Amino acid sequence: QVQLAESGGGLVQAGGSLRLSCAASGRTFSSYSMGWFRQAPGKEREFVAAISRSSDTTYFADSVKGRFTISRDNAKNTVYLQMNSLKPEDTAVYYCAARNSGILLTDPGRYGSWGQGTQVTVSS
Repeated sequence: QVQLAESGGGLVQAGGSLRLSCAASGRTFSSYSMGWFRQAPGKEREFVAAISRSSDTTYFADSVKGRFTISRDNAKNTVYLQMNSLKPEDTAVYYCAARNSGILLTDPGRYGSWGQGTQVTVSS
């Protein structure tokens, strides 16, 4: 398993931007598909974005498409989530997750490793 640690969350005004980072431990980061999920108070954890092992494929939830981008640097064992044009409804704890497979999935139950999460708060 890979260990994950998110950073970069914070408080931002609506329309602003944040960049989340997720650092992974271990030598096999490039063998994992990576995903970002979020969970708002009282709601279920929901899929945000995913990226394939070699970055050739990305996938986004409709709610963030066109505003968020996902990228990774396998040399640095890090995956990023660039969030632009943030809205109050983006407020949540954001988690990165790893899946030891080349197939991108949106079901959080299919990811085996999770970080501790980072809080993103968007004020109106």
